[in-house]
Amino acid sequence: MTADATSQPGGEAGATLIVGRVGRAHGLDGSFYVTRPRARMLTLGAKLGVAGKSALIVRRAGTEQRPIVRLEGVEDREGADALRGCDLSVELSDAPALGEGEWWAHELEGCAVADDRRVLGTVTRLVELPSCEALEVSPPDGGQPVLVPMVKDAVRSVDVAARRIEVDLEFLDLAPPQPRGEPEHSGGGGGA
Repeated sequence: MTADATSQPGGEAGATLIVGRVGRAHGLDGSFYVTRPRARMLTLGAKLGVAGKSALIVRRAGTEQRPIVRLEGVEDREGADALRGCDLSVELSDAPALGEGEWWAHELEGCAVADDRRVLGTVTRLVELPSCEALEVSPPDGGQPVLVPMVKDAVRSVDVAARRIEVDLEFLDLAPPQPRGEPEHSGGGGGA
């Protein structure tokens, strides 16, 4: 698992994790849909940061994919509409502990991505796809970013301390082409 994180001045102390964004209002009581949710962190009573303030979740409904929340102090549809588009965050210190093989997005961003033959590029961000999360990797020579799915077949190892992620370029179908031998000749073609 990975999650978006934004470091505030002062390093890890004060770092926040983005857990969603305020979407459109739902009903008249100040509830709203959460877009790009990290549902495991959107629980009743959780303290979120939004628009420079802190507020507790006082209502949680909807589904994991489309949660609906209401924050204390947001009492009506106009209040929810005023927050639309704002990020929702939690303090890193309040986030649940990650398990083995799990990282926060900010830990992966900036890591070099390579296999044993060549460097693919640098992680610029994490992208949530329907089936998994993927690393968006910018090539060192510019060009189009490459998406590397965060699955065991694609990612061999992650060393956050060394700022390096080892991948399998053959699995990703990104291995450089093998040198070719002499072209084979087909059996046709005139001869005397």
